[in-house]
Amino acid sequence: MYDVKSMKATEFIDDGEVRESIDSARTLVRDGAEIDRILAKALSCAGLTHREAAVLLEIDDDETLEKMYAIAREVKERIYGKRIVLFAPLYLSSYCVNNCKYCGYRCANKIGRHQLSQEELRAEIRALEAMGHKRLLLEVGEDDEKCPIDYVLECIKTIYAEKFKNGSIRRVNVDIAATTEENYRKLKEAAIGTYLLFQETYHKPTYLALHSGPKQDYEWHTEAMDRAVRGGIDDVGIGPLYGLYEYHYETVALLMHAEHLEAITGVGPHTISFPRLLPAEGVSYEDFPHVVNDRDFKKLVAVIRLAVPYTGMILSTRERAEFRKELLEIGISQMSAGSCVGVGGYARQITVDDQGIEEKPQFNLADHRKPADVIKGLVQDGYVPSYCTACYREGRTGDRFMPLAKSGQIGNFCLPNALLTFEEYLTDYGDEDLRSMGQEMISREILNVPNEKRRAKAVDYLSRIRAGERDLRF
Repeated sequence: MYDVKSMKATEFIDDGEVRESIDSARTLVRDGAEIDRILAKALSCAGLTHREAAVLLEIDDDETLEKMYAIAREVKERIYGKRIVLFAPLYLSSYCVNNCKYCGYRCANKIGRHQLSQEELRAEIRALEAMGHKRLLLEVGEDDEKCPIDYVLECIKTIYAEKFKNGSIRRVNVDIAATTEENYRKLKEAAIGTYLLFQETYHKPTYLALHSGPKQDYEWHTEAMDRAVRGGIDDVGIGPLYGLYEYHYETVALLMHAEHLEAITGVGPHTISFPRLLPAEGVSYEDFPHVVNDRDFKKLVAVIRLAVPYTGMILSTRERAEFRKELLEIGISQMSAGSCVGVGGYARQITVDDQGIEEKPQFNLADHRKPADVIKGLVQDGYVPSYCTACYREGRTGDRFMPLAKSGQIGNFCLPNALLTFEEYLTDYGDEDLRSMGQEMISREILNVPNEKRRAKAVDYLSRIRAGERDLRF
C-alpha cells in the first residue's frame, strides 16, 4: 500500500504505485492539453508530483522536448541563477565487504586496496587545496572492521584542522553506507555538510539481485535518510545509479522518495545526484540491459529539475565534458571537477597495496579536465563558478534553507557568495587569462544581486578580498 508518510520503505516506495504512475502516463502523454497544463505548472516553480513527472518522461517528440528544456532552463535560473557549485570527491578507503555487481570495489575483485593514514590524508588535502577546492565529498567502501565510523570521524577532524595560506577545506559532505541513528548523530556533531547515500536502484528485486553482503538489506538502505534526519542531520542527498534498472521506474521512485522526505520533515532532499553506470574493473555494460542513452538521460535531468525546482542537482565527472555542458543548461547546479576516484590519487602517493597488487579506481571517468580548465569552460559559457560554503556555516540548512530556495530569495545569498568565492579563486589560483575573464564576469554579475544593500556590501567585500582578506560571506 502506498503511503507517503509511512516509515516503511516498501510503502513510501510502493512498487504498485510506481507502475501505475508509469502506465497512466503512457495514456496521458497523448493528451496535449494535459502536457501543456503540466508544463505551465512547472514554469511557475511549483514543482510536480511524481505522477505528473511520469507523464513528461514519456515525451519523445523533439518539439515538445525542446519546449520542456527551455522551461527547465528558466526554472533553474530563476532559483539558482547562473552559478555552479564545484566540489571534489575524496576516497578514504577501498576496502569493502559487499559484492555489488556494478562496482569496481566489490569484494570479489582481486585488486589492490588501501586506506589512507592521517598523514596520507593530509597530503591529499594539500593537493586538493592547491587546486582551489573548498568542498569535499568523502567516499569509503563499507567495512566496519577496517573502516569504522571512528575512522571517518577522525578523517573529518583532520580535514577541518588543515589550514593553508589561502584558507582551508570549509565543508565536508559524506557518502558512507547506511548506518545507525547514533552514527548519524556523530556525523552531525563532526559538523558535516550534507549526508549523501545513493539508492543504486529503487526496484527491490533488482536491488536484491545486484547486492550481497550487508548492503543487500533493501529496507535498511532505503530508510537510511529517515534515520539520518532523526540523528539531527539537516540536509540529505539522494539519487539512483542510472542503468541498473529502467529509468522511468527509477525516476518516479526517486521523486516518491523526495515527496516522502518532504512529507515527514517539511524539507525535501537538499541534493539529487545523477550517477550513470560506467564500466569498471570486473564490470561490463553487457551485464546491464538498462543502460540509459544520452537522449533519455538529458530528458530525465530536465524532468527532475521541473519536479523539484528547489533541489541542488549534482553531476559527476562520469559524464563527458561536452555532455556536461548540455546538462548544465537544463538543470544541473553542482558538479565535480578534477576528480580522482581512487584512494590517494590526488597526491599520486598510492599505486600498489602492501602486497604489491595494483590498485584500481571505483569506476572509469569520462571528464579528465583539471579544475582550472573546468572553470574556464564555465566562465566562457556564462556560468559563475562557486566554492560557496556559507549556508552551512551560517546555519541556513534544512528548514531554514528550503523556504529561501522555494521562494527564490536564495539568490540574495547564493550570487554574492559565489562571486566572493570566485574572487578568492582568481586571486589565489587563477592564471592571467582566467583572472581577466573572471574579473569581467564579476563586474557584470554583481549588478544582478537583487538586494541593493546586499549588492553594495558585496562590492565592499570584493575589495577586501583583493586586499588580502578571506572567507567573507553572507
